[in-house]
Amino acid sequence: MKKYIAECIGTFVLTFLGCGTAMFLGCNTPAGVVGTAIAFGLAVVAMAYTIGGISGCHINPAITLGVALSGRMSWKDACGYWVGQVIGGIIAGAVLLLVSNVVAAQDLTGALGSNGVANAGGVGGAFLVEVIATFLFVLVVLGTTDSKVGAGNFAGLAIGLSLILIHLVCINLTGTSVNPARSIGPALFAGGAALADVWVFIAAPLVGGALSALVWKAIAPAK
Repeated sequence: MKKYIAECIGTFVLTFLGCGTAMFLGCNTPAGVVGTAIAFGLAVVAMAYTIGGISGCHINPAITLGVALSGRMSWKDACGYWVGQVIGGIIAGAVLLLVSNVVAAQDLTGALGSNGVANAGGVGGAFLVEVIATFLFVLVVLGTTDSKVGAGNFAGLAIGLSLILIHLVCINLTGTSVNPARSIGPALFAGGAALADVWVFIAAPLVGGALSALVWKAIAPAK
């Protein structure tokens, strides 16, 4: 149970800090894009060294799927992780809504840092972007955390830096999800188009995570 709670807390931190930065720094300027990308990446690094020893710090259902498909965890634990992650994302969405209604600063995203499909040319483009981005991200996770050829204690840093890079590319396309839990929470409270299109940011990252598991199995050295 402790690892499920850790995943809930970690996902809350990632969603609150990452989406919160997007909300109040904005993503309409280069500085805003860079700042938001760094916020998401640093949140992952911080949580990796905080709860990594408890749960492995997935804080992302797509990562959990990739790890489970790679045979590194049981499906029972995967289900527990998913529940914790989604709850953490939802709590973060609620807190972001509360904060936006209390402070004087404007939510510059207009939707609690939710993801969107318009800038990617619609549902098809957004789905493609998110599959590719999540594939690359989860592949980094699987490689750097591999018990034989991974990066050891530097895995958290490598993963966080890769998330920054992915955000730099994708923020102005989809808002960058690569994480269903991070998308579900804000979308539930933002409503409108964010909620109508949230299925894209659930399905596409899961497809990307599954593909990364297949590719890593094919290229990973024999145990």
